[in-house]
Amino acid sequence: MSRHLSKFLFFLVLIPSSWSRPFHVYSPSSKENLLWVVEAIPEGENLELKVAKKVKLNFPGQVITAHPTKPLLYITATNGTPGKVPGAVVFLNADGSYLKHERVNFNDGACFLSLDKENRHLLGISYRNGRLNVYPLDQDGIPGKAVTTIDEGKREAHCVLLPPDGKNIYVPYVKENLALLQYAYDSKTGKVTPLETKNAKPPLGSGPRHMAYHPTLPMVYFSNEQGIGLSSYHREINGELKVAQDINILPAGMSKIGLSASDLIITPDGKFLFAGLRGHSQDFNRISRYRILKDGRAEFVGLTKADRIPWGLTLSPDGRFLLVSATAGASLTAYQISPDGDLKKITSLPWDPKMSDLVAQ
Repeated sequence: MSRHLSKFLFFLVLIPSSWSRPFHVYSPSSKENLLWVVEAIPEGENLELKVAKKVKLNFPGQVITAHPTKPLLYITATNGTPGKVPGAVVFLNADGSYLKHERVNFNDGACFLSLDKENRHLLGISYRNGRLNVYPLDQDGIPGKAVTTIDEGKREAHCVLLPPDGKNIYVPYVKENLALLQYAYDSKTGKVTPLETKNAKPPLGSGPRHMAYHPTLPMVYFSNEQGIGLSSYHREINGELKVAQDINILPAGMSKIGLSASDLIITPDGKFLFAGLRGHSQDFNRISRYRILKDGRAEFVGLTKADRIPWGLTLSPDGRFLLVSATAGASLTAYQISPDGDLKKITSLPWDPKMSDLVAQ
């Protein structure tokens, strides 16, 4: 999820812009019960993608995130028996190659995983039942039993990602469960407390799905699943969100039927946002591109063609390349990001259908 600032911010490589170190892309295949490990080798302005390993997980993993400071990945299924939803902690070697993995169980399936800013807890949000779970991590980064479970009685939650200061949790809900619930968060205990205004009340028809935070400004951005665009929110001192923008990006007269937005990601310098646009029943699969203005508002700058059903997005550790999973096209595609935020397709690698979430480090 495609996916997000917490997935790459701590993996930035401070090296000259003219060259980059090799890195890896990781993505679980729920169809084949595998973890794909792909080696990405920068070659000037190009990028070579090659399969390094396919790891047998023996469960249908679909969602993945990376520990910001330890060579660990976390994978979960999206559904399963409550309290016994299959997942795994993947241990990596220093060069990012696969070492081993350990099976774990989660309370609920999750459509999004992330860590808090002190790396004390792993957070998961379920699309199927809307529950939020907060799992404590031991000194080795292994999750234990959930210390907090929040059930708002709403389905179709989509994301849980903490802001740079780690003091709040925002949970967006889509479709008929439209909401943007906001909480205070205590990273030491994993306690979650509703803010005075619990629902930020996103614009009707928007469907905030995935989010990204500006690295220095108090701005939060959401890909609008049903609105087919982007919404921007200002984060107030008390942690509450206030709508700043609701951007519709479709050409005039074009129907939204059969379209939906997917993942959202921001470049490390806070200059550009990219979001997936899925053409379920229309042949309109795109990456939408936005420029971030000085006041933190976003400006739509264009669309780039993508393979069928672009779902998950991540960035290379140096922020030079955007990598996109396509679930129907069964591919991983790399784009070079130009200084003006344009995207140039570099290469594509075939992999299993329905692979969606991915991380790079």
